[in-house]
Amino acid sequence: MWGRSYRYVGPVDLKAAVRPGSGGCRIGSPSDFDRWVAERSAAELVEPFAFVVGLDGGLRLAPRRSEHVACAGGGAVLSAGEISFTQEAGRWAVNDISNHSTGYCPDVTSWQAVAQALDHTGLGYPSGFTHEVMFRRCPDCQEHNIVRESDFVCVFCGGDLPEAWNVQPAE
Repeated sequence: MWGRSYRYVGPVDLKAAVRPGSGGCRIGSPSDFDRWVAERSAAELVEPFAFVVGLDGGLRLAPRRSEHVACAGGGAVLSAGEISFTQEAGRWAVNDISNHSTGYCPDVTSWQAVAQALDHTGLGYPSGFTHEVMFRRCPDCQEHNIVRESDFVCVFCGGDLPEAWNVQPAE
Protein backbone atom coordinates (compact mmCIF):
# COMPACT_ATOMS: atom_id res chain seq x y z
CA MET A 1 0.00 0.00 0.00
CA TRP A 2 1.52 3.30 -1.11
CA GLY A 3 -0.76 5.59 0.91
CA ARG A 4 -2.68 8.65 -0.20
CA SER A 5 -2.18 10.10 -3.64
CA TYR A 6 -2.17 13.82 -4.33
CA ARG A 7 -3.75 15.51 -7.32
CA TYR A 8 -2.32 18.75 -8.63
CA VAL A 9 -4.06 21.72 -6.97
CA GLY A 10 -1.90 24.58 -8.28
CA PRO A 11 -2.52 27.05 -11.11
CA VAL A 12 -4.38 25.53 -14.06
CA ASP A 13 -2.10 27.21 -16.62
CA LEU A 14 0.97 25.44 -15.23
CA LYS A 15 -0.65 22.03 -15.65
CA ALA A 16 -1.88 22.96 -19.13
CA ALA A 17 1.73 23.72 -20.14
CA VAL A 18 2.90 20.17 -19.34
CA ARG A 19 3.79 18.25 -22.49
CA PRO A 20 3.84 14.46 -22.87
CA GLY A 21 7.24 13.04 -21.99
CA SER A 22 8.24 16.15 -20.06
CA GLY A 23 8.40 14.44 -16.67
CA GLY A 24 11.48 14.48 -14.49
CA CYS A 25 14.23 11.90 -14.70
CA ARG A 26 13.13 8.61 -13.12
CA ILE A 27 15.64 7.26 -10.59
CA GLY A 28 14.83 3.62 -9.91
CA SER A 29 18.27 2.19 -9.16
CA PRO A 30 21.75 3.18 -7.97
CA SER A 31 22.98 3.16 -11.58
CA ASP A 32 20.15 5.53 -12.60
CA PHE A 33 21.26 7.97 -9.91
CA ASP A 34 24.94 7.60 -10.85
CA ARG A 35 24.14 8.46 -14.49
CA TRP A 36 21.90 11.37 -13.48
CA VAL A 37 24.36 12.92 -11.00
CA ALA A 38 27.27 12.56 -13.47
CA GLU A 39 25.33 14.82 -15.87
CA ARG A 40 24.95 17.59 -13.25
CA SER A 41 27.39 20.46 -12.89
CA ALA A 42 28.91 21.40 -9.54
CA ALA A 43 26.80 24.58 -9.61
CA GLU A 44 23.60 22.55 -10.10
CA LEU A 45 24.44 20.21 -7.23
CA VAL A 46 24.68 23.12 -4.79
CA GLU A 47 20.96 23.84 -5.13
CA PRO A 48 18.03 21.59 -4.23
CA PHE A 49 16.09 19.76 -6.91
CA ALA A 50 12.35 19.27 -7.35
CA PHE A 51 11.23 15.71 -6.74
CA VAL A 52 8.04 13.72 -7.01
CA VAL A 53 7.20 10.14 -6.20
CA GLY A 54 4.92 8.93 -8.97
CA LEU A 55 1.97 6.60 -8.54
CA ASP A 56 4.32 3.79 -9.63
CA GLY A 57 6.43 4.49 -6.51
CA GLY A 58 9.34 5.81 -8.56
CA LEU A 59 11.39 8.87 -7.67
CA ARG A 60 11.62 11.59 -10.34
CA LEU A 61 14.05 14.51 -10.20
CA ALA A 62 14.06 17.84 -12.03
CA PRO A 63 15.84 21.20 -11.63
CA ARG A 64 14.62 23.21 -8.65
CA ARG A 65 12.96 25.85 -10.78
CA SER A 66 10.88 23.20 -12.50
CA GLU A 67 7.24 22.89 -11.60
CA HIS A 68 6.38 19.75 -9.67
CA VAL A 69 3.47 19.11 -12.04
CA ALA A 70 5.93 19.05 -14.97
CA CYS A 71 8.26 16.71 -13.04
CA ALA A 72 5.26 14.41 -12.56
CA GLY A 73 4.25 14.63 -16.23
CA GLY A 74 0.94 16.19 -15.16
CA GLY A 75 -0.23 13.23 -13.09
CA ALA A 76 -1.04 12.58 -9.46
CA VAL A 77 1.81 11.78 -7.05
CA LEU A 78 2.47 10.00 -3.77
CA SER A 79 4.68 12.88 -2.60
CA ALA A 80 6.47 15.97 -3.90
CA GLY A 81 8.97 18.47 -2.59
CA GLU A 82 12.57 19.61 -2.70
CA ILE A 83 15.68 17.47 -2.21
CA SER A 84 19.41 18.12 -2.05
CA PHE A 85 22.36 15.76 -2.07
CA THR A 86 25.82 15.55 -0.55
CA GLN A 87 28.75 13.20 -0.90
CA GLU A 88 29.84 11.45 2.28
CA ALA A 89 32.92 9.21 2.19
CA GLY A 90 32.58 8.86 -1.59
CA ARG A 91 28.89 7.92 -1.38
CA TRP A 92 25.94 10.11 -2.32
CA ALA A 93 23.26 10.78 0.28
CA VAL A 94 20.19 12.95 0.69
CA ASN A 95 21.24 16.02 2.64
CA ASP A 96 17.93 17.90 2.97
CA ILE A 97 14.43 16.96 1.91
CA SER A 98 11.05 18.59 2.34
CA ASN A 99 7.47 18.14 1.21
CA HIS A 100 7.42 21.77 0.01
CA SER A 101 5.29 21.67 -3.12
CA THR A 102 2.55 24.27 -3.40
CA GLY A 103 1.27 22.53 -6.53
CA TYR A 104 0.49 19.25 -4.74
CA CYS A 105 0.51 20.28 -1.05
CA PRO A 106 1.39 16.78 0.19
CA ASP A 107 0.90 15.90 3.84
CA VAL A 108 3.93 15.10 5.98
CA THR A 109 2.64 11.51 6.10
CA SER A 110 3.79 11.15 2.48
CA TRP A 111 7.28 10.44 3.86
CA GLN A 112 6.61 6.68 3.74
CA ALA A 113 6.30 6.78 -0.07
CA VAL A 114 9.48 8.88 -0.29
CA ALA A 115 11.45 6.45 1.88
CA GLN A 116 10.28 3.50 -0.22
CA ALA A 117 11.32 5.29 -3.42
CA LEU A 118 14.71 6.22 -1.94
CA ASP A 119 15.29 2.60 -0.92
CA HIS A 120 15.70 1.79 -4.63
CA THR A 121 18.28 4.51 -5.29
CA GLY A 122 21.16 3.30 -3.14
CA LEU A 123 21.31 6.70 -1.45
CA GLY A 124 21.59 7.26 2.25
CA TYR A 125 18.74 9.38 3.56
CA PRO A 126 17.36 10.84 6.80
CA SER A 127 14.60 9.22 8.86
CA GLY A 128 12.02 11.77 7.73
CA PHE A 129 11.60 15.13 6.04
CA THR A 130 14.32 17.46 7.29
CA HIS A 131 11.85 20.32 6.82
CA GLU A 132 8.15 19.48 7.20
CA VAL A 133 5.58 21.78 5.62
CA MET A 134 1.98 21.70 6.84
CA PHE A 135 -0.54 22.58 4.15
CA ARG A 136 -4.20 23.33 4.87
CA ARG A 137 -7.16 24.54 2.79
CA CYS A 138 -9.25 27.21 4.47
CA PRO A 139 -12.84 25.98 4.92
CA ASP A 140 -14.07 29.59 4.62
CA CYS A 141 -12.27 31.02 1.57
CA GLN A 142 -10.89 27.74 0.10
CA GLU A 143 -7.35 29.18 -0.26
CA HIS A 144 -4.33 26.94 0.33
CA ASN A 145 -2.17 27.91 3.30
CA ILE A 146 1.17 26.93 4.78
CA VAL A 147 0.81 26.65 8.55
CA ARG A 148 3.69 28.42 10.28
CA GLU A 149 4.62 28.11 13.94
CA SER A 150 1.46 26.05 14.65
CA ASP A 151 -0.71 29.08 13.88
CA PHE A 152 -3.77 27.48 12.26
CA VAL A 153 -5.22 30.75 10.93
CA CYS A 154 -5.81 31.51 7.25
CA VAL A 155 -3.47 34.24 6.01
CA PHE A 156 -6.06 35.25 3.39
CA CYS A 157 -9.27 35.66 5.42
CA GLY A 158 -8.35 35.07 9.06
CA GLY A 159 -10.52 31.96 9.34
CA ASP A 160 -9.57 28.96 11.43
CA LEU A 161 -7.68 26.18 9.67
CA PRO A 162 -8.26 22.53 10.58
CA GLU A 163 -5.52 20.64 12.38
CA ALA A 164 -5.87 17.67 10.00
CA TRP A 165 -4.66 17.80 6.37
CA ASN A 166 -7.58 18.76 4.08
CA VAL A 167 -6.13 20.26 0.91
CA GLN A 168 -8.07 18.14 -1.56
CA PRO A 169 -11.81 18.19 -1.18
CA ALA A 170 -13.45 14.79 -0.84
CA GLU A 171 -14.59 13.38 -4.17
